[in-house]
Amino acid sequence: MSKKVLYEKKGEVAYVTLNRPECKNAVDYETHLLLCEAWKDFRDDPALRVAILTGAGDAFTAGADLKTHAPEWQKVGPMVGRERIEDGLSGITRGPLSRIKKPIVAAINGWCLGHGIELAMACDIRVASERAQFGTFEVRRGMHSADGGIVRLLNTCGVGFAMEMILTGEPFDAQRALTANMVNKVVPHDDLMAETEALVARILRCDQAATESAKETLLECVGRTLHDQLRVEAMWGYALCGGNQTVMARSQQFFDKTDRGRSGATASSL
Repeated sequence: MSKKVLYEKKGEVAYVTLNRPECKNAVDYETHLLLCEAWKDFRDDPALRVAILTGAGDAFTAGADLKTHAPEWQKVGPMVGRERIEDGLSGITRGPLSRIKKPIVAAINGWCLGHGIELAMACDIRVASERAQFGTFEVRRGMHSADGGIVRLLNTCGVGFAMEMILTGEPFDAQRALTANMVNKVVPHDDLMAETEALVARILRCDQAATESAKETLLECVGRTLHDQLRVEAMWGYALCGGNQTVMARSQQFFDKTDRGRSGATASSL
C-alpha cells in the first residue's frame, strides 16, 4: 500500500495509521481508497478481531483535504450526495463498511478536525491523548458535515453539544470532549498507544461472537422506539445464547474461577 496509509497486523489486531504528517493526515481521494482497502481486509480476515485507527505525527487527521476535494465538489453539483450515498468518505463513515461487526478503536493523538470528527465518531470506542483537539470548522468554509459528523455527534453527545461544536466552528480540548461523551477516555500523550492496546486486550479476552453480536445489537437499536429496541435486543441476545457453542465452556471457566480478568482471591491478568 501507499505510505499514505499504513496497515499492519499484529496477532488479532489490525493497526491502521493515517500517514500524511506533512499535511496533518488530511484525507485526499487516494487516502480514502487506501482506507477502504484496509477496512475491507480487516473485515474479511478471520484472524483479525479488533482494529486500532490512529494518525502519524501530531495529528489524528485535519479532515478532508480541501485542496483535492473542494474543487471537485464545486464541479460535480448537488447530485454528488445521491451518487455517493453508499460510499462514505474513509470507508467506515457510511455505506457497507460502516457496519463492520468487529470493534474499531480510535487512538486520537492530536488534532481531530472536520472529517476527522466523522472518522473518529465512526469508530466504536475513542481514546484521546491529553493533547487532542477537536473541531468541525466546515461552517467557516461554507460547508457542514456530510459523512456522519452531525448524525453521530447528535446520537452520542446530544443536541446541545453538537449544536455548539458545529455552529461555532471552535475547537474543544480533550477534557471538554470527555465531558460530552465524545471520547471514552483521556490519557497522558506518551501513554496513548499503551492505554489503547490495554483496552483492546480487554475486548480480546471476551468471546468474539458475543462482542460482534453486541456491537450489531447496539447499532440496530439506535434510532428505534423503546419497544422496538427491547425486541431487537431480545432477538439478538437470545439467538446468541442459543447458538454460540462457546457459552458452556466459558461459563465453566467462570464456575472454576479461571476466566481471564478475574479479580479478588483468584485474580488473573487483565
